[in-house]
Amino acid sequence: MYKIISDGGCDFSKDEVQTYNVDVVPFYISFDGETFLKEGIDITTDDYFARLISDKSLHPTTSQPSPQDYIDMYTPYLKAGYDILSLTISSKLSGSYASATLAADMLKEEYPDRSIIILDSRNVCIGQGLILKEIIKMRDAGYNLERTVEVAKKVLKTTRVYFTLDSLEYLKRGGRVGPTTAFVGGILGLRPILQVEDGQVTQLDNVRGKARALKLMEEAMIDALSEEKEKLNLSIGHILSADEAVKFKSNAESALSIKIANPITQVGVTIGTHAGPGALAFAYCRKYEEIKDERKAA
Repeated sequence: MYKIISDGGCDFSKDEVQTYNVDVVPFYISFDGETFLKEGIDITTDDYFARLISDKSLHPTTSQPSPQDYIDMYTPYLKAGYDILSLTISSKLSGSYASATLAADMLKEEYPDRSIIILDSRNVCIGQGLILKEIIKMRDAGYNLERTVEVAKKVLKTTRVYFTLDSLEYLKRGGRVGPTTAFVGGILGLRPILQVEDGQVTQLDNVRGKARALKLMEEAMIDALSEEKEKLNLSIGHILSADEAVKFKSNAESALSIKIANPITQVGVTIGTHAGPGALAFAYCRKYEEIKDERKAA
């Protein structure tokens, strides 16, 4: 008997949290470096981005959950006799994994008969969300904790996220690119196309114009998925770009002759702070049923 817990990097909605019977440890947001708000509790995602758009002087920051946040989440379940599987955003992008690990180490003395496994998703946003959904499916299929973790590690290795940004402005605000790069990118109308690879964000291309960027994203999705589409779990996400996300999803479903079951996701502030409004992403992972019986190479 185990409880599934994720940090807020999974971008699960409140409805999904309830439907799938999981818990989420939120990230923190600060607009002034002094007051810290819990995402989804003290401030909604929509309110956050509305404030970001309306005040160009803001330079908000995000912070990972503290070890105490994880202790507070884990303890009631440990007392009730549950083991814990805790999924985090990539450890190369956040200290959430370190906080969760420290919390687990602190609790093991008090609950020596309970297992607390911290799993680094090596991913972000909708990619982490897909991994979480495969873990949920395994739990519901009756997998024990050890078997779930074993297969989940295979799933996360197959997970890919690709995304494009509306501008470089928010990367500049967060110090991820310099002002000159952002200025030149804005003048030329450049949109970066990026991917999450081995837990890190890397740039694949820079293209001029939004329409061109989205077209390349569609082509990349179709090329990547056409041969194995039935074996993959797919997801599309956006930041205040719902109409484009709906069109992207419709075009992908038509081209691939499939139905993408996952609802379109509003990406949260953990990635959204740096990506900014207008971002669009797609992600896929191999379904656990397709890899559960794979054996390690000798």
